[in-house]
Amino acid sequence: MYKESTNVVVKHLVNRLRDVRTTSNEFRLTIEEISRVVACEALNDFETVSQNINTWQGSLDVEMIEVQKLVLVPILRAGEPMLTGILKTLPYAKSGFLAMKRDEETSLSKLFYENIPSLEGRTVLLLDPMIATGGSLIDGIDYLKTKNPKRIICLNVLGSPFGVQKVQEAHPDVDIFIAQIDERLDENNYIRPGLGDAGDRAFNTN
Repeated sequence: MYKESTNVVVKHLVNRLRDVRTTSNEFRLTIEEISRVVACEALNDFETVSQNINTWQGSLDVEMIEVQKLVLVPILRAGEPMLTGILKTLPYAKSGFLAMKRDEETSLSKLFYENIPSLEGRTVLLLDPMIATGGSLIDGIDYLKTKNPKRIICLNVLGSPFGVQKVQEAHPDVDIFIAQIDERLDENNYIRPGLGDAGDRAFNTN
């Protein structure tokens, strides 16, 4: 299943990312904002647990997300601002890291670093701003499934119809929550209209 956000604020923020006048700092902060909203949409049905808290009127039983059952895994480097944003909302969630790089000629991705905590019985939020061909995301999911998570949810900012379809075909059991699906993938495997290279723009390395 995939779900594209219909939130007008999310669409506004995506279009801010497209603007070439958006500085790298603004770009990172905007990805953080989008990620927090999309994460809220993705976790709308997440399991909760009863907790007792002290309020201004005394003791109260409330329902809270079982944050210890969540693991946030960004695909570096572009996924790092997504992690930063979500951790502002869920600061006690565990984190893991996957570093992957796409070969510009073959469009194939290669995993060259990982640091993943135990995923047994946990839900993974796999964070990657862009789904172009879907290759990196598919490879990331392939790897995470070897760790036996309870569930994998992909959070993305921008994607192509082709890439989203490829991920769904490869992993129909993985849900995708995405801010915006653009028109197409061009002959160079770039999303159109797109927003450029998210990693370069976020960290001013272009």
